Amino acid sequence: MHRPKPQTVALACHPSSTSGAVRGISASARIGGAGKLAVTFALDADMSQVRLPVPREPARADELWRHTCFEVFLALPDSEAYCELNFSPSGEWAMYGFVGYRRGMMPLDVRRSPRVAVRPMPRGLVLEAVTYLEELPMPRPGSPLRAGAAAVIEEKSGRLTHWALAHPAEQPDFHHRLGFVLQVGHTSEGVSDLLRDAVGNPTA
Repeated sequence: MHRPKPQTVALACHPSSTSGAVRGISASARIGGAGKLAVTFALDADMSQVRLPVPREPARADELWRHTCFEVFLALPDSEAYCELNFSPSGEWAMYGFVGYRRGMMPLDVRRSPRVAVRPMPRGLVLEAVTYLEELPMPRPGSPLRAGAAAVIEEKSGRLTHWALAHPAEQPDFHHRLGFVLQVGHTSEGVSDLLRDAVGNPTA
């Protein structure tokens, strides 16, 4: 079976937190067999100016967004509820469910922990995370979802810069529903490209 190559979309830096260290961040994702959600973030940056978390044993951890972290948001088009997935270059991860905009936050219990892998690159790094949609309070793979992708990059000075597909608010806000600009389409022969139908993709 031929697997279409996932399309890549660019994240844009919020105007209030411009970065001199990061040249760009891109993201791609695929829904594969058994409902696996595989997400890849590619960071193009001067790594001498970027602060990465210390590598740790893979485990759940809170407040990963206080340091360099990559994030995915998933929501039903007709519901206020959504999920937040955090993946740290440390190997740590977090998953939360919300009943509405920043309301009812609860850690999600999962039987199979996500797998997070980081590959250093000459001009940055690549982070790949694999999780399972059936672990989330979502319908079966193939149901329409809305999604967002984002990243927090910490510079050596301790300053945080905020990256996302869209920035609908004056201050960085990854939870803003208008930032969920990706459409997860129906699976085709067991495989669907999460980013295939991206809309409003910034090129900056």
